[in-house]
Amino acid sequence: MSQSPARSAESPPCRNFRTRASGEAPASEKGGSEGSASASEAHSPSLWAKLGQSFNLQGITAVASVAVSNPSLAIPHVSVPDIRWIDWKALHAAGFKAVVFDKDNTLTHPYAMQVDDGLTASLDVCLKTFGSQGIAILSNSAGLKQYDPDGSLAAAMEQALKVPVIRHTEKKPGGGAAELEAHFGCKADEMVLVGDRCLTDIVFGNRNGLLTVLTAPLSPGKDPVVVRQARAFEDVLVATLQGRGVQASPHNRAESRPYAFVLPPACW
Repeated sequence: MSQSPARSAESPPCRNFRTRASGEAPASEKGGSEGSASASEAHSPSLWAKLGQSFNLQGITAVASVAVSNPSLAIPHVSVPDIRWIDWKALHAAGFKAVVFDKDNTLTHPYAMQVDDGLTASLDVCLKTFGSQGIAILSNSAGLKQYDPDGSLAAAMEQALKVPVIRHTEKKPGGGAAELEAHFGCKADEMVLVGDRCLTDIVFGNRNGLLTVLTAPLSPGKDPVVVRQARAFEDVLVATLQGRGVQASPHNRAESRPYAFVLPPACW
């Protein structure tokens, strides 16, 4: 790997990191192989839930909002290949108190109930840094009242992943921060949102004042066709916006150097 240039406060194009092959892990996080989701490790949400994950009315609304009125909502503060590149200790030192994860293609392969083998060490560091009450998953299926009214999917996910799952009423990017603030007991601008989708995870985080970190999807080829098409559209849209100079809105805890939260060596 060649010597990396000095970090910039400006967000690099998301498309740099949109495939799993976009650079090896940082030296401090090497080790572990990429996990594969076996039939016994995968959860099987209902057909209704799967359709709901693919067809997201709030996501369509977000496209209109981003394209017309507030394009910076779709731009992450930080983009990395995966969570191994995130400096959890630096985030905590900057005053962040909680981390909100998307699940599929961020921590696990789609529908799997096991954290990707290569990410477990980084997740352990995050857990030790923020504590068991300082990390949680915000899913568009498990814990969502519309698809998991009795919380059984969320409970199964918590048992399997050993990470709390937030119960909530609206799909990302819809909804506010009240449920997150109630869960963590801190303000939204003291939270970090980590996810792989610009028009769901990143728009939700930016709308609500969280620091947003975009990861490349772990295994995009395992997504349903509709999701793969939506992801391709997102990548083109965000790359176009960034090509026009659109940047993420400054975050009050990371105004000058958001890439201070990325472990060296950087891969761009």
